[in-house]
Amino acid sequence: MTAFTRFAGAVLGYNLLVVAWGALVRATGSGAGCGKHWPTCNGEIVPRSPRVETAIEFTHRATSGIALVLVIALVAWAFRAFPRGHVARKAAVASLAFMIAEALVGAGLVLYGWVAKDPSSARGWAMAIHLANTFLLLAALTLTADWSRHAGGFAPRGRGGLAGLLGASLLGILLAGVTGAIAALGDTLFPASSFTEGLRQEISAGAGILLRLRLLHPFAALAAGIVLLGAVRSALRTRPGARVRRAGLAATALVAVQMAAGVANVLLLAPVAFQIVHLVLADLTWLALVLLASASLAPGEAADPPASPLPAPAA
Repeated sequence: MTAFTRFAGAVLGYNLLVVAWGALVRATGSGAGCGKHWPTCNGEIVPRSPRVETAIEFTHRATSGIALVLVIALVAWAFRAFPRGHVARKAAVASLAFMIAEALVGAGLVLYGWVAKDPSSARGWAMAIHLANTFLLLAALTLTADWSRHAGGFAPRGRGGLAGLLGASLLGILLAGVTGAIAALGDTLFPASSFTEGLRQEISAGAGILLRLRLLHPFAALAAGIVLLGAVRSALRTRPGARVRRAGLAATALVAVQMAAGVANVLLLAPVAFQIVHLVLADLTWLALVLLASASLAPGEAADPPASPLPAPAA
């Protein structure tokens, strides 16, 4: 593993931590901790004597700023380490584009007041865009690291069935993540004292989009998990290389753990710690699927060679 690959992996890991802290900001209602100020916090570069909510929000902004600097460094290194047109370069540039979009979406949430206890449908759509962009950012960082050490890119020609299943699985996990982000927002804004009360909120005639999507999320997640397992089975059957086996096993295990975590999250009425764990597992499942697609659709990748036949017994 090269130094660049290790650095790309470290940048990916750091961004996962930033995403988890962002979930803490939303789950604790701390998004308004810096008021309607961006990039300053309540009009200050560094807040003095901050409240807890301000400290949580400011920490997220500070760590996000560091993440941006790390991604810029990753792009600069990619341009020095790889020739023009190399896919690792392209993935690094995509990472920077999604990182900038992430910052702009975060700024929009603050400046438009779509934080804290705001229950507007506009906030729901903004959260959906935020989650989708986060997934794409993490995917780009993952591919930067993966393509820096393996033959990179996607070559779906001749693998139509597998490519279609992988595409459907990626879309399914993305949609499950989007509905999950909105469901988590619903848990924050409309907490329930029991499972029955939560269900009553979701099916009531006056339920808004946030509650409706909270009800939809488990079904979206189940459907996405089934499609993902089908994609893993197809990949293992048609592209049985070591990389595919590792990614397929990771994706399968993460789906199982994520389903169990989802059930626990519902039964325990979505405590903050479980919401964060649930999100991190969703991120890891998405990344395992991205690696599966990268390995399965890599140009020139072949299945592991068959074992040598046993020698014929001596006469």
